Formats: sequence, C-alpha cells, structure tokens
Amino acid sequence: MIDGYLVDHDAPHIIKTKLSEEGITFEAGTTVPIYDPVTKQILNSDQLDDDLKFEVDKFNKEVVTEPFNRTVLTEIAKDIDPNEKGKTLVFAVDDAHADMVTRILQEIYSEQGVSSEAIMKITGSIENGNQKRINEIIRKFKNDNYPNIVVTVDLLTTGIDVEEIVNLVFLRRIKSRILFEQMLGRATRLCEDIGKTHFEIYDAVGVYNALEPVTNMKPVVVGTKTSFDDIIGGFDSLITEEQKKNQVDILIAKMRRNKSGMSQENRDQFEQMTGFSPDAFIKQLKKSNVKKAEDLIKKNKAAFEFIKRMPREHGKVISNAEDEIRSHERGYGDATRPEDYLKEFRDFIDTHLNEIAALNIVATRPQELTRQSLKELRLILDRNNFSETMLNTAWKNITNEDIAADIISFIRQRTIGDALVSKDDRIRNAIAKVKKAHPEFTKIQIGWLDRIEAQLLKETVLNRETFESAAFKNKGGYNVVNKAFENKLDDYIAEINDAMYAS
Repeated sequence: MIDGYLVDHDAPHIIKTKLSEEGITFEAGTTVPIYDPVTKQILNSDQLDDDLKFEVDKFNKEVVTEPFNRTVLTEIAKDIDPNEKGKTLVFAVDDAHADMVTRILQEIYSEQGVSSEAIMKITGSIENGNQKRINEIIRKFKNDNYPNIVVTVDLLTTGIDVEEIVNLVFLRRIKSRILFEQMLGRATRLCEDIGKTHFEIYDAVGVYNALEPVTNMKPVVVGTKTSFDDIIGGFDSLITEEQKKNQVDILIAKMRRNKSGMSQENRDQFEQMTGFSPDAFIKQLKKSNVKKAEDLIKKNKAAFEFIKRMPREHGKVISNAEDEIRSHERGYGDATRPEDYLKEFRDFIDTHLNEIAALNIVATRPQELTRQSLKELRLILDRNNFSETMLNTAWKNITNEDIAADIISFIRQRTIGDALVSKDDRIRNAIAKVKKAHPEFTKIQIGWLDRIEAQLLKETVLNRETFESAAFKNKGGYNVVNKAFENKLDDYIAEINDAMYAS
C-alpha cells in the first residue's frame, strides 16, 4: 500500500445498535424457539432455568436475529448505492444467514427502485456446489454491472480478484487474524477505471477493533481452539522443523475432534477431495516427514475448508427482539472522534519532529526528500495508525472541507503553519507558476513540464531519481530531459520544488 500497488481502507464505519450494545436476553421461565439447521424445523425449548444472554459476537452464529440484521443493513443502505460504480461484499456467518441478508437487502433496495438482480448470494451451496456454475456467477460479479452487492460466507474470502470492490460489510465476528486479512484483501486491488483511492469497511459486530491490534504474523498458539486457517497459514511463519512438526500435531488433534462429528456423507466428500478417509489422512500425516506432511496439508486446503463449512448439529436460538441504531461513527483506533485523531497526529509530529529525520526534512527542507525517505516516513506513520486517507476523512468530518491533502501537507500545516491544500492543487499551481515565470519555454520544454506534472501527481518527490522512472527512462531519462532544458534541468527542479513548498 505504501508503494502504491494496493489501496488502503479509510477509517472504518463502526455501527452500534441497541441489541449489539445490550445483548439479547431470554429470561428464566420462558421457552425459546430453536432453529435446527439439519431438519430446517423450528422447535420450542423447555422452560429456561436461568437467564440466557447472547452478546454481539454470538449474533447470527448462535442466535438468529433478523431485527439486528435489518437495522444494520438499513443504515448501511443509506451509504451504498448499487447504481454507482464500485461493488460491495457482505460477509455472513453461514448459508442460512446469507439467505436472510440477501433477502433483507433486496427488500430494502426494492423500495428505492433497485432491481433485485443487484443483490446476490454467492456461496458454495449454489446448485448443490456446482463449481462450474459458481465460477460463472463469480465472473458475472467481476465483469457485469449486476450483481453489485454480493453476500458470501467463505467462498469469496480468497482467490478472487474483483478490482471494483470498494465496500466490505462485516456481519460475522471472526477470531482468525489470517482470515480477517484475507477478507480485507478482497478490496485492496487498484481500479483506475472507477478512480478507486481507498475502500470502506462497515463493521456491525466489532471485528475490526477486536483484530486490528494484531498486526504481525506470529506462530500459531498451541491450543485446541486454533482454527484450520491459522494452522495452515501459520506454517509459512515458522522456522524450525520442530515448530512445524508441532503445527502438524495441532492439525491432527483438530482433525480427530472434527471427524467424530462427520456424517458418512461428509466422510465420503473428504475422501473424494483428498484420496484418503479422515482416519487414513491422519495416519498418512503421522508417518510422513515434516516437509511431506506440510505439503499434504497445504495441497488439501480445500478439504479443510469443507470441514469448516460442515453443518453443525446444534440448533440456533431465534430472537425477534426489536432493535434500533445507537450510533454510526468512524473508528480511528484509540481515538473515538475525528478531532481526537487529528490531535493525536499533531502530538505525534510535535514529539518526534527532531527524532525522525524524514519528518524533519518534510517540515524544513522538503526539496531534499527522496523516494526512500518519504516511504520510510509513511511506514512509520502507518505503524502509528496515521494514513493520508484517514487524516483527510477526519479533517472533512470536522471542517466539511473535502481537500484530499497528502501527508506532506498535513505535516507542514502543523510544523510551519502552511495552509492545508490538496496535493494536486499544490503540484499544478507550482508547475503553472514556473511556466508563467518562463514565457521563453519552447513547446518541447512545455511538454516535458507537463510530463513532470503528471509524474508528480503520482509520486510527490522531484529530483534526479524521478527521471529514472519508467515515464522518463524509456524516453531517454535525465540526460535527454536535461539537454532539452539546455543543461539547466537541476535549476528547474529546484524552482519547481520551491514553488511547491513556498510558505
């Protein structure tokens, strides 16, 4: 993202409702309707001996709550227009939940005149798992105008490349950081066709705040609750053979627990996918060396995805408790308000101005910036949760000014009191100022200035290194441009930089 190959997300939309804050409670002495996912029947429980309470992390997993989903989706639909460019991916808990979410969204948008074809469910259940048909529908999502909003479970978390995805909606709480990052990855692709600069996150179940602090790949913790995703993904972060052997043992232990709940049909499916029955697969892992065991596990990742999606025997409680929106705010990490986020940024600049070399250069000598120093500065700021996208959103929220300033402008606004202007305006004004100061420029020289402006709009730094980029190198690089400017290119580089950063 720092290098510009992917886009980052903006401050996430944190949506809270009455039920998500207070939970869903069934009082002692009442009976509870329970949905059986196997028989598809709804049965009443015995009278409860004690109160039964579900917090938001259990919503849609252990308690079916249509009012919560409808309240959240109604709020989100205020922001997302299926008729606009840019697509939306909604993550549901399971296939039944995906059906509910799809139906609710179609109902909400139909009232606004939007075709039901704009919203579609894409899960592994399509035509009883017909892979050819599933692939056709994924291609339709990727290439056609409709569907514009897709509801999925795990099918679209990896392996798809739909560049137009600009919104991710989380209606399921997950514990796997690896899976969470895979989900976020669906929206990071560049898409110049729609002018994509970032993507939005809508979080109604607190997943972002729960997982965002975990930023570095770590070996999987030994434990029976570790997910298959963590086990398989964790191999690449392990170094020693002993660590990897332990990882294999964890997976074997998890397989033993899961196979006891597999129906004969599930066992047949697993064998068809791997060539081994569950018991034979375990035996094969145990007798293989670590490298072969790791390769066998990774090769059959799809089979473990299948195990994860197997229907569970326990039912889900149904709740019709009414819900209402309590808040829809942006999440700025520890800062809950945009003004707090900007204050944290200003405090960071003040504290580290003389400690971080690149920060000091931006404040005092921006003409000396290099690609590497600017990249290092952005990485430091990113580690501290400061990004151009989130700074601009915070600024817009408190001033109602949509400026699209870059990190240089924000830093110089704080350190020397520069007016906050957009990066594009600063660059275009500087080039225009230089052109005006030199009416003697030839048409060829004006053409080179236009190319310099176009390059600066992509990359803010201007020095000799700029002319090693592809935009100039394939036209002869620095020497050719310098010759066009009568061997005075260094002077004009300095003049453009002075114009960009004149106080």
